[in-house]
Amino acid sequence: MAEAGIGDAELRQLYGAPGPLAARKVLTRLDLHCRRFVERSPFLVLGSSDAQGRQDVSPRGDAPGFVRVLDDRTLLLPDRPGNNRVDSLGNIAAHPTVALIFLVPGVDETLRVNGTARIVTDPDLLAPSAVNGKAPRSGLLIAIEECFLHCGKALIRARLWDPAQRIERRSFPTLARMITDQIEGVD
Repeated sequence: MAEAGIGDAELRQLYGAPGPLAARKVLTRLDLHCRRFVERSPFLVLGSSDAQGRQDVSPRGDAPGFVRVLDDRTLLLPDRPGNNRVDSLGNIAAHPTVALIFLVPGVDETLRVNGTARIVTDPDLLAPSAVNGKAPRSGLLIAIEECFLHCGKALIRARLWDPAQRIERRSFPTLARMITDQIEGVD
């Protein structure tokens, strides 16, 4: 039988207060280190929620620097071609709060950014994000509310960048095989 969840007061009693450094490291704008992190990141995870509060996360990636730093409080995340589900974009249209975690291969720390986003389609704003001469159809203009570097404990424990942890790709089914198995009637 599952136990009832605990509230904030019980959480603080169980874990105690955050250390002074952890509490003070939250910034309201990108500093030099955060900018460099964004500029070197080829991958991030975008968190959003719909109007009913249902959560969603979506991987986003491209060459390092694909997320443009427009100023200390604004990022532009281009939307690259995908499956056209537009889950994140639909969520943002309904509820603009977003959370991002940036990763840089070989670096155990991550950069966390929280803020609000809006979908933009201005060709002049999107043109510098073109790949192979093709500008994105839209992008997310993200107003930063808070950002901070996060310690690498999770990535260290996962040994994420350790080549010895990589599996032989052929030992795992292809995406096509998994989807075919999951959806009845797909050949």
